[in-house]
Amino acid sequence: MFKRLILVLLFLALVFGGIGYWKYRQFQQMTAQLTAPRPPATIASVEAKRESWQPTLRSVGSLVAANGIAVTNEVAGIVQEITFESGQRVEEGAVLLRFEDSVERATLESLRADRQLAQAQYKRAAELIPKQAVSKSEFDIAKATFDAAQARVAEQEAVIRKKTVRAPFSGLLGIRQVDTGEFLQVGTPIVELQALNPLYVDYALPERNFRELAVGQEVQLRMDAYPGEAFSGRVSAIDARVDEGTRSISVRATVPNPDGRLRPGMFAEVQTLLPQRDDVVSVPRTAISYNTYGDFAYVIAKGENDALTVQRRQVTTGRVREGWVEIMKGLDAGETVVRAGLVKLRDGQPVTIDNSVELKDAEVGKQ
Repeated sequence: MFKRLILVLLFLALVFGGIGYWKYRQFQQMTAQLTAPRPPATIASVEAKRESWQPTLRSVGSLVAANGIAVTNEVAGIVQEITFESGQRVEEGAVLLRFEDSVERATLESLRADRQLAQAQYKRAAELIPKQAVSKSEFDIAKATFDAAQARVAEQEAVIRKKTVRAPFSGLLGIRQVDTGEFLQVGTPIVELQALNPLYVDYALPERNFRELAVGQEVQLRMDAYPGEAFSGRVSAIDARVDEGTRSISVRATVPNPDGRLRPGMFAEVQTLLPQRDDVVSVPRTAISYNTYGDFAYVIAKGENDALTVQRRQVTTGRVREGWVEIMKGLDAGETVVRAGLVKLRDGQPVTIDNSVELKDAEVGKQ
C-alpha cells in the first residue's frame, strides 16, 4: 500500500514537472521574441522639397447671367404676331411679339380728332385774348381742354406701344412659351432672355478666408460639361456681410464668355487664386498619417554604422495641391520621410529603402 502511494506521487511529480518545464520553455521563447531586435521594415522614401505654390481657395458655385429675365407683357391682349424663334439671338429693342391693337388704334384716331378741335379753339382764344374779345377764364378753359386732349393722345399712344413687346437688352432667347392667337393676362412669361457675355459665377467661402479675398483676384472654373478644361475670370464683388447661419461670405466673379459656351445655371468648381508663395515645404500626402495627437510623419535618420531608422515627428499641415501637402511646421526641406510602407511602422524601427514599394490602401488614414 505504501509503495503504491509513493509510485503515484512520483508519477504526479513527473507529470507536473514536465508541464512546468514546458511552460518555462514557452516563457523563455516569448521573452526572446519580445526582446529580439525588430527586423528592418521595407519602405519607400521621398525628400521634403521647397517650391513655389499658387495657393487657392476652393468652392462650388453657379453661373448667373449678367442680365437675365423672363420677358413679360405690360398689357393684356390677344397675340397677333410672334416675330422670334426659340434659341434666337436678338439685339436690344428687337420686336418679339405684337398684340392685336385695332380697337386701341381706332380710339387713338378719335382722341387725335378731339385734340385737333381743342387745339383750334385754344389757338383762336389765344388770338382773341389780346383784343379782349374773350375773357381770361374762357382762354384758360380752352388751354386746359387742349392740354387734356393732348395728354389723352399721349396716353393712348403709350398703350399702343405696349402692345408691341421688345427685347430690353441683347442676348439669347430661350424656349417660346406662348402661341399666336392666345390671350395673355398682364405679366405672362413669354420667353427667357439671357445676356451671355459676360457671365457671373456666384459662390461662397468660409468667413475665415475673408481677409484673403480682394476684388480683382483671378478665379478658375471647371464644369462637368467641359472635363479637363478651365475657364478664367476675376472677382468683381464681395458681399457686404457674412451670413450668420452658414458663417460664409458670398463672392461674385465675372467670367468672359465671348463664344457662348457657358450657360446660366451651370454648376462650377471654383478656385480663387491667391498670391504665389515661393517658400512652401511640401511632401506627398501619403507621407502624412494621423492619430489622436494630430498629424505626423516618419523621418528617416542614420544611426550607428549608418543603419537607417525612423523617427515619428508631429507636423502641422496646410493646403493640399495635386497630391502634395504643405508642411507649415515640423519638417525642413531636404529631410527624407517615409512615403510608403507605413503599416505597423514604429518610432525607432530600423528600415531599408526600396522606392519601388507602392502604397497600400490600409496605409491611408489612422495609424
